[in-house]
Amino acid sequence: MGWLWAIIVGLVLGLIAKAILPGKQQIPLWLTIICGMVGSILGNAVATWIGVNDTKGIDWTRHVLQLIGAVVIVGLGDMLYASLRGNRQRT
Repeated sequence: MGWLWAIIVGLVLGLIAKAILPGKQQIPLWLTIICGMVGSILGNAVATWIGVNDTKGIDWTRHVLQLIGAVVIVGLGDMLYASLRGNRQRT
């Protein structure tokens, strides 16, 4: 059940990150999910590092850090995917 939850969270964070980033991203849905999952892991690591990973109630700081991580990873993944595919022009 943990992997299913990770895929769902990766999908949601990846899609929100694509909506936040300006312009049109070239990455497919499967790569958006993977980037969202990696961003979530990165956000959790930063939250643990600064000591806000487990608080009473909703962990808003951790969720914001996960979203920031997803935005960064989706942006980097889009640039890498576009350069590998040869689509360097942004529309």
